[in-house]
Amino acid sequence: MNRSKRLAAICATLFTCTLTIQAQTTPTRPKILGISHVGFFVSDLPKALDFWHGLLGYDEPYDLKNPDGTTRIAFIKINDHQHVELFNQQPPAGSGHLSHIAFIVSNAERMRLYLASRGILVGNQVSKGKTGDLNFEIKDPDGNLIEFVEPQPDGMEARNTGKFLPASRISDSIYHLGFLVGNSEKSIKFYGDLLGFHEFWRGSSNGTQLSWIDMQVPDGNDYVEFMLYRDLPPPDKRGGQEHISLLVPDVAKSINVLESRPAFQTYGKPVAPHTGVNGKRQVNLFDPDGTRVELMESETANGKPVPPSTAPPPN
Repeated sequence: MNRSKRLAAICATLFTCTLTIQAQTTPTRPKILGISHVGFFVSDLPKALDFWHGLLGYDEPYDLKNPDGTTRIAFIKINDHQHVELFNQQPPAGSGHLSHIAFIVSNAERMRLYLASRGILVGNQVSKGKTGDLNFEIKDPDGNLIEFVEPQPDGMEARNTGKFLPASRISDSIYHLGFLVGNSEKSIKFYGDLLGFHEFWRGSSNGTQLSWIDMQVPDGNDYVEFMLYRDLPPPDKRGGQEHISLLVPDVAKSINVLESRPAFQTYGKPVAPHTGVNGKRQVNLFDPDGTRVELMESETANGKPVPPSTAPPPN
């Protein structure tokens, strides 16, 4: 082999080795397994607890206190892996009552490194929260606060496995979470291309303009719902869009259960079932601050799938 051929062979080998090393060192995305929790700001914690405890039938396994002994965050347990956090404070100026949404990941540090490698602003390290689980936060294109949680064996959630699960719970699963999205293209790139969520349905409330897009987590069944808008609603009008959906097997039976409870007498809002644009039976409830809690069945009312909307997005 002459000198030029030897140099070419050496260069090719070095190039191959470089690509191999880069492939081995480039962080890969860990699994995103599902919804961990959602946080809401509440203006009157006792009233909010009466809604979640008295009407919906959930228990409160633990809370976090302020220095003065008052409750800072109340935890509403949905199941052993999902909960709702009620922040005992008014929302920041200009914000609705949604505080944040959180996803369960298989490895929080790997997720942090992966996001950093893709140019996402993240902290310097993963922290262990006051509940004992590893977590960190980022913001999505609309400024929604997103938390990634890696449950730990000594965390509060793990220590309370199998506890605080009363038969009175109206649902045992968070089905999806909805939040406001102003630019669907940017959000699809963020949740889809970056995080691996996949779109499975989109709907329109009027047939002429797209209203929402459903994106399922890459390694589970839970999903998020982009609530699209042309003009951002004022903070006190966002409770319908910034919502939580709870899965129930039978909406009509769930309504009967709710109406039989003493807390229903003071609830004071109509409870009317309907079949949504997606063909599924559902009913909307609203907490004292107007945040929507949607009870929804998993299958369409007639057993047939509803095709997704082809309407254009509002922006």
